[in-house]
Amino acid sequence: MANIHPTAIIAVGARIADSVSIGPYCVIGANVTLAENIVLHSHVVIDGETTIGEETHVYPFASLGHAPQDKKFRGEKSKLIIGARNIIREYVTMNPGTEGGGLLTQVGSDCLFMASTHVAHDCIVGDRVILANNATLAGHVTVGSGAIIGGLSAVHQFVRIGEGAFIGGMSGVEKDVIPYGTVKGERASLDGLNLVGLKRRNLPRETIHAIRHVFKDLFFASDGTLQTRAQALASHYPQAEVQALLAFIAADSSRSFCTPAQNAATPNLSDAA
Repeated sequence: MANIHPTAIIAVGARIADSVSIGPYCVIGANVTLAENIVLHSHVVIDGETTIGEETHVYPFASLGHAPQDKKFRGEKSKLIIGARNIIREYVTMNPGTEGGGLLTQVGSDCLFMASTHVAHDCIVGDRVILANNATLAGHVTVGSGAIIGGLSAVHQFVRIGEGAFIGGMSGVEKDVIPYGTVKGERASLDGLNLVGLKRRNLPRETIHAIRHVFKDLFFASDGTLQTRAQALASHYPQAEVQALLAFIAADSSRSFCTPAQNAATPNLSDAA
């Protein structure tokens, strides 16, 4: 049997694996599914059509699966699906989807959500993502795997954050961020590439060189649009990471892109990793 503290309240119908540990004063709704080896430390509230993957740890006062903060929500049946081995710290909130976004909010595996972070309705969050304290995702945001969002940052509705991107602390992100890009600022602008993240991925030296050259050609050339430059570069760089970056730019989006500030210097590629 699961290790359930006597003060916890578990609704009839909740599906709880035998190895789950539920601490004092937790409240679990009837449509919640908890996989093996999950730990709810105390005072955790989980409701709605919420599924959480194995070995996830949830800390006090987190609220998962309650109704979205969307005035258009009318109680339609929607889901929150959270992957495995996540760490969800104090006061984190995650909401299920809405009819306007596919009725699903989905979080990958091996993520860290620090205290007071928020994942709004219809967000899609990849694996190994980190949200530092008080970072917030508005509705319909997509975050690629390995992205890091700094503390006190806010991401606008429908923005896409690319794989491996880095968002500096206290940034307001209103536009899409390319994979492996670094942005920062009150209204964030593109500040270069997340080279530290690229090196931590143990990518070949040639691949990092290629990404840097593509970054320069995309954002510091004067001919054509960003999309036409991306199309032209696609045939010159076979690396999967470069192709993914160019495909991100070519994909449909309701937002424009974070670009370098007007006075940004052309990057020097002679010191490429």
